[in-house]
Amino acid sequence: MASLDVALLLMPSILLAALLLDRLIGDPDWLWRRLPHPVVLFGGVIGWADRRLNVDEQPETARKRNGILFIIGSVLSALLLGLSLSSALGRAGIAGVLLEVLIVAVFFAHKSLLDHVRAVADGLRDGGLDGGRAAVSMIVGRDPKTLDEAGVSRAAIESLAENFSDGVVAPAFWYVLLGLPGLFAYKMINTADSMIGHMTEKHRAFGWASAKLDDLANWPPARLSALLIVLARPVAYAKSGCQISKEAKLHRSPNAGWPESAMAAVSGLSLGGPRTYHGDVADERFMNDAGRKDAGEADIRRCLRIADAAFWNGCGMLALAIWFRLIAH
Repeated sequence: MASLDVALLLMPSILLAALLLDRLIGDPDWLWRRLPHPVVLFGGVIGWADRRLNVDEQPETARKRNGILFIIGSVLSALLLGLSLSSALGRAGIAGVLLEVLIVAVFFAHKSLLDHVRAVADGLRDGGLDGGRAAVSMIVGRDPKTLDEAGVSRAAIESLAENFSDGVVAPAFWYVLLGLPGLFAYKMINTADSMIGHMTEKHRAFGWASAKLDDLANWPPARLSALLIVLARPVAYAKSGCQISKEAKLHRSPNAGWPESAMAAVSGLSLGGPRTYHGDVADERFMNDAGRKDAGEADIRRCLRIADAAFWNGCGMLALAIWFRLIAH
């Protein structure tokens, strides 16, 4: 029982330290120029499987079967890797705890997300529309040439909201739930979805299972992310939770609509709407349709502050949980 109590206190403490470390340092270029990032290694495995198992000559049923078997095998491998590493670190005392903090921090992307979205605002300020388009092309898949300044700004804000969930809240959620095995498994699923979970002719069958599993893995974190964003600006929040739930369903993704609709509500902006991907127009509806659509550089910076406040809200909740656990003993 004592060891269980220590574990229940240690895991959130490691998580809080890792979140703060990521917020302070982020992803240092000098390190990842010399070492492969773990997500890059995951991506290498997924890319290999895509080349070997997703063969055009095979029927769609065979490619779908291969995709199902691959994602099951890769997730089980990630779970086993996390379990083995967690066991080894658990035997290393304080050194193991410190190393786990470093490992967990690597899988968060809050500072990196803020930096990339801030670069869009800086691009608009310093380089005008062309500068904004160049910067936003680094973080979104839509065609930047079709975007005016408002479109560039909304795209950056939507990416900020969605990736706050995928890159911060979801890894934290699965680490709290299952430790390193859960964190590794989530990142494998999320990386697979970003690489092969597309409704294109090449990946519709092979990536089907990865996309569905990613939807499942992100279901709770997306809704938690929306809550954290709303709590970041409770005074500015004018819509009911029911309204956010309704507008989240307007999004093509069952999860991304939650943080995006929450960001739309607290910022007063209208997000979503039609966009162009590789020449194809996705005619999507706006979330918070009554909000402003003429977003600009100042709105990006304001939403950056909202996302960072949401991050600190999460850290504060985690710190309170640790404190209550301490005083309970």
